[in-house]
Amino acid sequence: MDFLIEANELRRSFGTLRAVDGVSLQVAPGEIYGLVGPDGAGKTTCLRLLCGAILPDRDPGGMKASIRIAGYNLASQTEQARAHIGYLPQRFSLYEDLTVIENLRFFAEVRGLSSAEWKPRCMDILNFVGLDPFVNLRAGHLSGGMKQKLGLAVALVHRPRVLLLDEPTTGVDPVTRQDFWQLIIRLLVGGEQDAVSVLVSTPYMDEASRCNRVGFMRSGQVMVEGTPAELVRRLDGCILELRGQPLKVLRRLVETDQAVDAALMFGDRLHLRVRPGTAQEVIAHLHQRIPAAGAEITLLRSIPAQLEDIFIALQEG
Repeated sequence: MDFLIEANELRRSFGTLRAVDGVSLQVAPGEIYGLVGPDGAGKTTCLRLLCGAILPDRDPGGMKASIRIAGYNLASQTEQARAHIGYLPQRFSLYEDLTVIENLRFFAEVRGLSSAEWKPRCMDILNFVGLDPFVNLRAGHLSGGMKQKLGLAVALVHRPRVLLLDEPTTGVDPVTRQDFWQLIIRLLVGGEQDAVSVLVSTPYMDEASRCNRVGFMRSGQVMVEGTPAELVRRLDGCILELRGQPLKVLRRLVETDQAVDAALMFGDRLHLRVRPGTAQEVIAHLHQRIPAAGAEITLLRSIPAQLEDIFIALQEG
């Protein structure tokens, strides 16, 4: 299979901090790959390496980092590779004193597009992202969600084959998050699905579940990767849902059970992560212990794992 993004053994340090430590990944045309991890895991540094904003470290051990974008080596064919990249950084980085259309024109011309190319292209993109009624509005007057849509429009203006999105929906409301993801999905299924690869970093598990594949990062490394379905199967039979009262007492009781690895609050219930093969034993045990301690169980059952369960388990090592 030909990949539009190919990265091998990426490493990057800032002083004594190893922000990225041996990351390798591949993203195919028509695929959304999600990088998920806590703050400081190395997600943003990975994206900055992939777009050429910073260079990887030289590995004294002899493993040489390499990045190929749409078949071009980013180190030796920098301009050809960058021509295929659309990058949306985490923070709004456009010109707030320019209007929506002036921002698009500026970046289109920087990319070498002529007026005959950028004018119809810009209006098509603004219609695509829903900003066509605001072409003459200054970017600084846009809402947070509209600024992110303008950033996406700028990233798409030159028809890139690779789209790098760094936490594009952080800080926007749930409706705007949903709208933004609908744009990404439409981009892939709207006729260009064989030409575009999307790499997105996100702290949201509902967004990670929309990706074709997910890589969980911690301490600069991709700990595991796979489809959302493959990842949740890692905890098959290991998650219990416990409802009852008082929750604080329930949590204190279950945390002393040797077969329970974690007890986490999920709203008005607890998710218990138990050791493989012990679910029924734990259920029977808790049905005895909890009432004896003066607490109440209203529901205790085995449930399918969620991506949040995988994420938390990986953060705990």
